[in-house]
Amino acid sequence: MWTSVSAATLPVAERFEWFHDIVASALIPTAIRSELSADFEAEVSMLDLGVTQVSSFTHSPLRSRRTPALIRRGDPEQYQLALITGGRWWMSQCGGDEEFGVGDLILWDTSRPQETVAHGGDGPSGSLILHLPKDALPLPSGRVDRLLGRRIPGDSGMGAVLARYISSLGAHGAECEPRELRGLGGATVELAAACLAQRLDAYRELPAETRARVLRERIDAFIEDNLGDPALDPGLIAAAHGISVRGLHALFRDRPESVSATVRRRRLDRCRTDLTRPELAGRPVHDIAARWCLPNAAAFSRAFREAYGLTPTAYRHTAGLRPGPAGPAAAAPLPGAPPPDPSASNAGGAGFASGGASNAGEAGFG
Repeated sequence: MWTSVSAATLPVAERFEWFHDIVASALIPTAIRSELSADFEAEVSMLDLGVTQVSSFTHSPLRSRRTPALIRRGDPEQYQLALITGGRWWMSQCGGDEEFGVGDLILWDTSRPQETVAHGGDGPSGSLILHLPKDALPLPSGRVDRLLGRRIPGDSGMGAVLARYISSLGAHGAECEPRELRGLGGATVELAAACLAQRLDAYRELPAETRARVLRERIDAFIEDNLGDPALDPGLIAAAHGISVRGLHALFRDRPESVSATVRRRRLDRCRTDLTRPELAGRPVHDIAARWCLPNAAAFSRAFREAYGLTPTAYRHTAGLRPGPAGPAAAAPLPGAPPPDPSASNAGGAGFASGGASNAGEAGFG
């Protein structure tokens, strides 16, 4: 579970110094300055994954600098990889000098000097940070150094897979038992290593186990992004990842459900979510099911009841929603919905296949 602390619990005059101390103990000793030190806001959370940890930081704009003296004071000998969740940022380390923003990834070495600026924006600055022990990454440090202080896009390739994974830790880590979280530590390091290796054209140098685990994560992300595609099946998934259907099934052999069952469960879950959305209260249940490529009403109702213990209509009622009037808004196509199929009502279960200022506050800023 997340361990969280907030500056809001402290007197205003003590918050900035408190945050400076938290950063030094939870992350790395660094000198921090902020023009809002007199009214500083911050929240910090930590999630222990065993071999690695995740930190969540949300705070007022600031500027930080890590000097050789501060490195000698304390160095966890880590690479720290941040997913930016709020604000605009700038970092300089080892020749890397970049600006980056929400959705981007940035890597730094705790054993080297750096300077960082978190600018204000529409909201507070925020980041989710992976603490990666250097000896746990299966990549030579000399090669990883080429990525320090450089923006890694989080909207494509392995960057997108890793960004989504880090976001899911932030959103759902509190729901996991400590034993489950410790089991995620190795997977987290492997995904981070794969993202870095792809940027270095060194993906083939990763251990076979790491590549297989990363491929499964990429397949999971592909399935999630294409649930509204009626053509989504094992053949399409395999082709999109350059493997055979047999190889795809082999990747799922140790999982509790098959490829097709995974697609079916996730489509049902999307339907369940839509059934509780007030703005969709006027949509017939079968329209929502068809949106997620489950056009056979009877088959959908049976599968939904088996999965959640209630019919779709009864489940919608438990959320306090009742069907609204069928006006023009209700008749408009749902976003992402497939084109209407006149034969859908007779379909035999498609989608159910079995297969700095001079008055700025400072904390140790030299």
